[in-house]
Amino acid sequence: MMRHRLVGELMTPAAVSVQRGTTFKEIVRLLDEYDITAVPVVDGEGRPVGVVSEADLLRKQAGRTGALGRLSAPRLPPVEQEKVDAGTAEGLMSSPAVCARPGWTLVQAARVMNRHRIKRLPVVDGTGRLLGIVSRGDLLQVFLRRDRAITEEIVEDVLVRTLGLRPSAVGVETTEGRVVLSGTVDRRSAVPVLVRLCQGVDGVVDVEPRLAWAVDDTGEEHAPSGGASPGTGTGRRAGTGAG
Repeated sequence: MMRHRLVGELMTPAAVSVQRGTTFKEIVRLLDEYDITAVPVVDGEGRPVGVVSEADLLRKQAGRTGALGRLSAPRLPPVEQEKVDAGTAEGLMSSPAVCARPGWTLVQAARVMNRHRIKRLPVVDGTGRLLGIVSRGDLLQVFLRRDRAITEEIVEDVLVRTLGLRPSAVGVETTEGRVVLSGTVDRRSAVPVLVRLCQGVDGVVDVEPRLAWAVDDTGEEHAPSGGASPGTGTGRRAGTGAG
């Protein structure tokens, strides 16, 4: 069974946090001291109730009045103006806090970040208490995985354990995260399955199938390039460029 790296392995543990009453300047000092771009706001039991980011803090600067009382920015909606006027974390924060669990896969975390258009997630335990923070940058660490490790996982977990094939049944070559599959499979329908499984391996950027098949069990038209005529037993080559 393929094993994916989890949020709990990549998060920054023991994250810096603030209370509802932490002041604007204290938050700015913390961001600077720890070289971070956001900080979770927790209640008295350590449960995240919101997040204050650099963007939340910059609202105050953007909404300030200019010389002679003239506004330096367009009039803001009441909710946004309240954030501009706020002086503590409770008023500045974006809430409620969207959180992740340590057992989430990186795909799960990435989808939640994308859906909510946020750059980081507080990570909480089963009781909702803060464990750490996972950021977009943390999720991208998986793409620093070595090519050899990716190839070994595809051969051992995808080909052998998942599909029950011999290790040498399909050639696997990985360069900068791009996987090229070569050789011959028994059935044409196995090609997209193999490609999807390889795409699910941590660190894979793209998959290119250069595969032939012995039997076309899809009922689709043959690819125009490569391979022998139907019925010869040598099959046809799959199209390239799957991603």
